[in-house]
Amino acid sequence: MRVAHVETFLVGNPPPGFGGRYFVFVKVTTNDGHVGWGEAYGSTFSPSVVATAIEDLAEHLLVGEDPHHVERFWRRGYSRGFTQRPDVTLQGCMSALEMACWDIIGKAAGKPVHELLGGRVHESLRAYTYLYALDGDAGNVYLDADAAAARAIEEVERGFTAVKFDPAGPYTAMGGHQPTRE
Repeated sequence: MRVAHVETFLVGNPPPGFGGRYFVFVKVTTNDGHVGWGEAYGSTFSPSVVATAIEDLAEHLLVGEDPHHVERFWRRGYSRGFTQRPDVTLQGCMSALEMACWDIIGKAAGKPVHELLGGRVHESLRAYTYLYALDGDAGNVYLDADAAAARAIEEVERGFTAVKFDPAGPYTAMGGHQPTRE
């Protein structure tokens, strides 16, 4: 079994864009017809740049290789350029391709990937959602405790048993939005 083809898909996320403006998916196909899927988190660059980076990485380090050799792929990718330093974009691209390889490995073995990685630990996991401000909200969930509570109730009614909330509110690197000392 060898990786024969890698294809990327850019999927826009319409406003309000929770989870990011876009998603980048990768499809890895082997010469014997197995298909694996992965996803790159690439918020540092535009989606077309992330897709090109994935395709470049795959062309140089994965196409023609056995998808079972995940560790070899990871070491070669991480050492690319002889730097061996963390690079969030490179690691996001490698991670997408690694996910697709594990998907192929699991399908070829006829087992869920968790069985190949040491077995299931939990029977189920609790899901949560963020408290986002939505259009039409009566108040700002970041500044108004009553508005935040109302949004939390809406999410519980949708089936979530937990919510995540950022008490400092939406911020940017230059926004300076910080909670007051009080």
